[in-house]
Amino acid sequence: MSQTGVKEEVSLARWARALRRSALQEMLTRASRPGVISFALGLPAAELFPTAEFAEATGRVLTDPRSLQYSPHFQPLKTHVVELMRRRGVACDEGQVFLTAGAQQGMNLLSRLLLESGRQVITEELIYTGFQQVLAPFQPEVLTVPTDPETGMDVDAVDALLSGGARPAFIYAITDGHNPMAVSMSVAKRERLVELARRHRVPILEDDAYGFLCYEGSPKPPLRALDERWVFYLGSFSKVLAPALRVGWIVAPEELMSPLSVIKEATDIDTTTFTQRVINAYLDAGDLPSHIESLRRHYGLRRDTMLDALRSHFPAEARWRTPESGLFVWVELPEQVNADELFRTALESEGVAFIPGHAFGVDPGRPAPRSMRLNFSHSTPEQIAEGVPRLARALKRLNQGLNSHGD
Repeated sequence: MSQTGVKEEVSLARWARALRRSALQEMLTRASRPGVISFALGLPAAELFPTAEFAEATGRVLTDPRSLQYSPHFQPLKTHVVELMRRRGVACDEGQVFLTAGAQQGMNLLSRLLLESGRQVITEELIYTGFQQVLAPFQPEVLTVPTDPETGMDVDAVDALLSGGARPAFIYAITDGHNPMAVSMSVAKRERLVELARRHRVPILEDDAYGFLCYEGSPKPPLRALDERWVFYLGSFSKVLAPALRVGWIVAPEELMSPLSVIKEATDIDTTTFTQRVINAYLDAGDLPSHIESLRRHYGLRRDTMLDALRSHFPAEARWRTPESGLFVWVELPEQVNADELFRTALESEGVAFIPGHAFGVDPGRPAPRSMRLNFSHSTPEQIAEGVPRLARALKRLNQGLNSHGD
């Protein structure tokens, strides 16, 4: 209050004045009620975290009091990341690895490095909401392209934009286990997208949070395996170890390490250096390969349980595909179904939650009202086997209501 008793408004930045609580946040709040079977959040399974190994690694790290001090990135962890990247088919060295507080911070740092306010960015029409939040302060012109549910990003549309004069700061792509659409980009599209980036001199931000969680055949090569100059790779330990550790990495040209360091220092003064040491101690023990194989088995079972339940209980008009990797199944609903109405009916009458597809839309003028994203990693097979029939009952109830209204 001012001395006159009038409430004074704090002046916000223009982009911040436009902020609104997203539909996704509202849905997640409602889906977090006790007793709800939630297929909404993209969470890993807490019961699969290697807690005993983390406890042992933490004890070893704490024998050195310097582990709790301000410090630069922990260099030995970069050596482990180089080996992890080799397992993903990517050749790099420690000088090209930049450690971050998760992939989310990585995309934030790269956006601050590359994106001028108001400049163009190319991404897909439906994409990870955290990336959309990263873009908001820059108020860019976002150029969107469709996603083919079987082969991934529409690279023809990317070509048309670039050939038509678009000059984006970068292209954002999730090549494996796409969030939300659960598709993995075909090898042919990967090769062509990299060729376009090289020809037009446009960087690609490759978000590979799910690349190690492959359930079908051999993993496809990341874009970074095809080009080390124009592909900036974003990796994370969140889905293969634990999200709360908040450690990820960027693989990029070595000359970008210095400006990235300056931006990160201004952001957080090198946070997560303690958990960098803990992860390094865990990796020193050599347990990660077997842990990832265990995750693939457990998550593969949960994926298959969800797919079996969908086949058994959902109507024939619904469509979905078997995801090769990642944590999600993308379902296209019958034509007359509105996913928002189904969300409300499922939550209120059956105690089960999901995320409607439109929550991931970049352009609100292009909604996806007949789709939904289902997460299979966080729920047990028993919960999935119970939750999907509940969801099917809610869908049947909604369809009956629509049919009776039509009569």
